[in-house]
Amino acid sequence: MIRGQLYVVSAPSGAGKTSLIKALRARMPEIGLSVSHTTRPMRPGEENGVHYHFVDVATFEAMIAAGAFVEHARVFDNYYGTSKAAISAVLASGRDLILEIDWQGAEQVRAQFPDVISVFILPPSREALRERLFGRGQDAADVIARRLAEATLEMRQHPHYDYLIINEDFSVALEQLGCIFTGSRLRMARQIEAERNRLENLLNTPENP
Repeated sequence: MIRGQLYVVSAPSGAGKTSLIKALRARMPEIGLSVSHTTRPMRPGEENGVHYHFVDVATFEAMIAAGAFVEHARVFDNYYGTSKAAISAVLASGRDLILEIDWQGAEQVRAQFPDVISVFILPPSREALRERLFGRGQDAADVIARRLAEATLEMRQHPHYDYLIINEDFSVALEQLGCIFTGSRLRMARQIEAERNRLENLLNTPENP
């Protein structure tokens, strides 16, 4: 069985990362999305086990001690982490998997999965980022102010990624993201494995003139 491909998608809060991934998976439902653990409060409309595994600090720290995470970080006073066992199981099944994580987590994932494909998404301007954060109405003003303050540090991490998408026009950004996933599946090594029988038929069956 062909092993699945691991992807990391990162962006500053408000850049549209989550919406783009949701739209991509609507087009390519075979792509899995890792459900991270977090200690942050659940937002309106979120479901435990769907958007995140919501746990308390004690539980999260016990998982860290047990080595359960492939990556984890503390962001805005809350922990976020990705289960190592969950990633390995999905990839072993042959399914591609997206990790929607920040740049700190991406560094940890690269160290353990050198073949990971990474994508960074940026807003078209700081003004647009500010408007998006205030417009979604999910966070208090002080939280938004902190997110904006952290955004510069986050956005400076983009050179460490394989691909960069500027999310100015959502439909264009979605097409660009889809191209990355499609192109990855057409890489030579993966195609040779996926199309092994077809290639053997093409190359090894003599034809009469």
